[in-house]
Amino acid sequence: MTSSAEPVRPSIWSRPTRGTRGPAPTHTRDEIVAAAIAVADAVGIGAVSMRAVATALDTGAGSLYRYLTSRDDLLDLMADRAAGELRPYPEATGDWLDAMLRIARRQLELYRRHRWLVEILPRPTAFGPESLAFFDHCLAVLRPVPAAATTKFEAIAMTTGVVSLFARSEAAGPPARLDGIDLAAFPHLAAALTAPQAPPAQRDLFEATVRGVLRGLLGHAGGPEGQPGS
Repeated sequence: MTSSAEPVRPSIWSRPTRGTRGPAPTHTRDEIVAAAIAVADAVGIGAVSMRAVATALDTGAGSLYRYLTSRDDLLDLMADRAAGELRPYPEATGDWLDAMLRIARRQLELYRRHRWLVEILPRPTAFGPESLAFFDHCLAVLRPVPAAATTKFEAIAMTTGVVSLFARSEAAGPPARLDGIDLAAFPHLAAALTAPQAPPAQRDLFEATVRGVLRGLLGHAGGPEGQPGS
């Protein structure tokens, strides 16, 4: 009886940087990834194909298959290369909650530079060395927190989710208009939209959200001395 599940794709980092057959390489794997990132930054991740990257490198698309077996390999490499831009990591000293907020802000800056990152985050992916280094740093920051390792991994993943949500929101533009829609069937929505607008709250919504998520998942255990987080 055979399984209908797709075979697990070997990690690109477990394979040689180029195939053993064919002529000598004219480009390095790093050059290919850099060209792919440049295409994605310029015109979006949808435009990133083996052919487009080959064109950017002034070579044939077939030549890239001496280094990679699929577009998925390329996306994995791009995501990991971008994760490397988080270095040098923010200081891990002081309160762990403050340190995680600094990391989250660095992530948001990264997603603003590379808008395509939020589009490829949901896909199944293999973790590369830079992504693993990032997780390792976050775990070092969370070392004083008396929580299970699985809970800490969840907290790191949820923080990344919050960052991507804010990055998507910034890129989405103004909210959809409701012109021509009769709101009579939606009384609570109508009341909220027609109520007098209070002055905007003087708070950093990003900071409040990150802190709230981390406190909710990891409790109020604080920094190295176990004091409550700020």
